[in-house]
Formats: sequence, structure tokens, C-alpha cells
Amino acid sequence: MVDVSPPARPAARSRTRTWAVVAAACAGQFLVVLDVSVVNVALPSMRTDLGLSGPGLQWVVNAYSIAFAGFMLLGGRAADIYGRKRMFLTGLALFTAASLAGGLAQEGWQLLAARAGQGLGAAVLSPATLTILTAAVPEGPARSRAIGTWMAVGAGGGAAGGLIGGVLTDLLSWRWVLLINVPVGALVIAGAAVWLAEGRAGDRRRVDLLGAVLVTAGLATTAYGIVQTEAAGWTAAATLVPLLGGLALLGVFVLVEARTAAPLMPLRVLGVRAVSAANVSMLLLGSATFGMWYFMTVYAQNVLGYTPLEAGFALVPSSAAVFIGAKAAPAIMARTGAKPLAVAGALTAAAGFGWQSTMGVHGSYLTAVCLPGILMMAGSGLASTPLATLATSGAAPGDAGLVSGLINTSRTMGGALGLAVLSTVAAARTAGSTGAAEITDGYALAFRTSAVVLVCGAAMMLLWLPGRRDGTTAGRPDTRAGGRPGKEPTPAALHSPEG
Repeated sequence: MVDVSPPARPAARSRTRTWAVVAAACAGQFLVVLDVSVVNVALPSMRTDLGLSGPGLQWVVNAYSIAFAGFMLLGGRAADIYGRKRMFLTGLALFTAASLAGGLAQEGWQLLAARAGQGLGAAVLSPATLTILTAAVPEGPARSRAIGTWMAVGAGGGAAGGLIGGVLTDLLSWRWVLLINVPVGALVIAGAAVWLAEGRAGDRRRVDLLGAVLVTAGLATTAYGIVQTEAAGWTAAATLVPLLGGLALLGVFVLVEARTAAPLMPLRVLGVRAVSAANVSMLLLGSATFGMWYFMTVYAQNVLGYTPLEAGFALVPSSAAVFIGAKAAPAIMARTGAKPLAVAGALTAAAGFGWQSTMGVHGSYLTAVCLPGILMMAGSGLASTPLATLATSGAAPGDAGLVSGLINTSRTMGGALGLAVLSTVAAARTAGSTGAAEITDGYALAFRTSAVVLVCGAAMMLLWLPGRRDGTTAGRPDTRAGGRPGKEPTPAALHSPEG
């Protein structure tokens, strides 16, 4: 008798290759999210070396965020049309080159231009990472675990930014918070060139140029208006003009997309309940939780008297909590479903923010930093994974890059909006005072506001997110609102020319 069973070695090799793809995608996402926060601790040193003004220093952070948010939808669609591997490598190469330019900057404008270049590279890279991952792993528990890893690594990058930035700035120089991306980026590029196979969603349609210009300009202008609120307030012309102008551009974008034969963002995508509900939920989650790292870092240093390095280490348990929460989410989701876990995660985070709002001037590390931080970030990790799973599984394969860009845009824009609003709330309470008690009261009010947003978000998730009775189990799309689940590629199909 002839044994015709498939050999074990190719299957093992296929599994190894699949998880190498997942590792490359996660590494790219880690770098992208890390650079949102890693520069915060290094800002004083940058100001001293390059002679940056106060507003210029703020733009070291904002230049990255605005370019990142503004170009992400375009980056996601480009991955669908021109190839996921190509866009992954292009985005990572641009991000790495901009990091090198920023680390070697001799003038303030050079640093700001490099940060904008990093944001543009991140906008191309980030959607490709999630699209590559969902194409590499078939739908079901394995994909939920892979998305959980991706969410955990991304959240860990944001959480670890303060610690990594503090260590590099104290031991080396501020330049290394940017230069560290160069060897890591080069290593990931080399691995991705070997392990990733090209894949795209069908034929190479022309990019909807008018739609691309409108949505990029609209998102970037809106983000610019949002970040102006901290310095100018919500009623100033410097805030209202770009904010309203950006919203108007986005409105025109929607009208154009409804009439274009090959739109950048087919409006039918937003008609899929899983996609629209998950994106709004992610926007609210990001708006409530993103500012936690900023407020906790400043509270630890300006009120409790921690050094930058001590503040970074103080948030390590919170960083571990968000990682563990996101990693544990797929196993829990397999038992409970995506919707109950997202709701439970949001309520857990709300409890942590409520606890944190009791902070005082002489708070102890355990009860004023550590335990509330663990609760806040564990809840965030538990909620993020099912939301990303619902959004990506609710779209057809041809829209995978777009939906990946959309969920990342929702999180990024939510974070920018939330931080601006919460900073305004805190500033209104402190009324310009620099006393420790007044600063603490302002931060406490910001945390209470976040708790309220999370409770409202949990209620919205309960009412809107698709559940088992709507035809959605963990990792399966809701098809009742017009979505087509589509058949995702298997790991073997990832290595074919069509991806």
C-alpha cells in the first residue's frame, strides 16, 4: 500500500512561515505605535539641543499624529490595489529613513519634517500590517489569536513609549529615541522581504485621486484643528477654522464617494453593521483611554516627584496589563463572543478610570498609579481585540486594507480628539494654576470624564455591536446589514501570486 498522506514537514514549514508573517506584521505595528509616545520624555532635551519654541516642541508630537491620521485611509486602499507586501516595505522603508533623518537633525524644522515623514510612513505601514496578518491566518480562533497578538504588541508599543524613551534619553541621548528605529526597521525589512509573499485584492484599479485628496486633507485638517485646542481653546479661530474646514472636506468626500465608479472608500463598507459599529466603538475607546499615558506620566513627575525614568518604570505594570488583556482576549472571546467581551472590557476600563479619579497629591504608588493603571489598561486590551476582529471579519477580502486603515484611523483620531478634550477639561479645572493640588484636581476630572465616556461607549456597544443572534460569533462577520463575509485566503494561498 502506498502512503499518500501529506508529509508533516511542509505543513510545519507552512505554520512556521505563517507565524513569521505574523511576527513581521506585529513588529511593524509596534514601531508605528511606539513612536506616538516615545518622544514625550525626550522633548525637554530636544528643546535644549535644537532651540525649539514651546509651540515647535508641541509639533514634534503633532506632526507625526496628523500625518499618521491623515494618510491612513489612503495607505489602506493602496495596500489593496498595489500589493500588501509592497506597501508594507514602502511604508517601513519611509518610516526608517525618516527616523534616521530625525535622529541626525541639526535644526528644529528638520526634526519636524522628519516626524511628518515618519507619520506618512506609518500611515502606509500600519494598515498593511493588519491586512497581511488577516490574509495569513484563516478566519476563526487562530485569526482571533493573531489579532490579539497584533493588538497586544501595538498597545504595548504605546505603553512602553515612556519607559523606552526615558531609558534611551537618560543613558544615551534624545536622538536615540528616533535612531533606535533604524536597525530594528532594517531587520524587519530584511525579514519581510524573505517571508512575505505579495498579495492584493484583485485587479489594479486606479486610485480615486479626488477622494484620496479630500479624505487626506479632511482628516489632516481636522486633526490639526483638534491639536490646536490645547493651546488656543475650542472657540478660537485657530481651532474652529481648521476643525470646521476639515469636517466640510470630509462631507464633500462622502458625496464624491457616493458618485464615483471606483471609490477610495465604498460607502457600502460602512453599511456593514460590524464595520460601522466596531469603528465608532474604537473611536470612543481610543478617545477615553489614549490620554491615560500622558496624564499618568505628568502626574507621576509633576505631582509625585518621580524622575522621567522612574515614571517610565512606574507604568510598567500598566503596560503589562494591556498586553496580557489583549493576549487573553481571543481565548475569552471564543467562550463569550466578541460583543460581550468588548462591553466587559470597556466597563473594566471605566472602573479603573473611576478609581484613578480619586488620586491625591500624596497618593501612594500602589493605589494612585499601579492598581488603577492595571485595571484601566487590562480593560482596554480586552475591548480592543474583539472590536478589531469584528471590523476586519465583517468586510469582504477586497476591502481588507481599507477596513484595516479605517479601524486604525478610528483609534488614532479618537486618541487625538480625546487627549485634546481631556486636556481642555483639566485646564479648565486648574484655571492656570501650577499648584500640585490644582493640577491633581484637573487630572482627576479628566479621568472621571473618561470613565463616563467608557460607560456610554459600553452601552452603545451593547445596543449596536452584532452578537450571536445577529449571525456573528467570535471572529465571524455579521451579514444581516448587507455585508458579504467573503472567503479569506488560507496560509498556503498567501504564498500564491494572487495572495
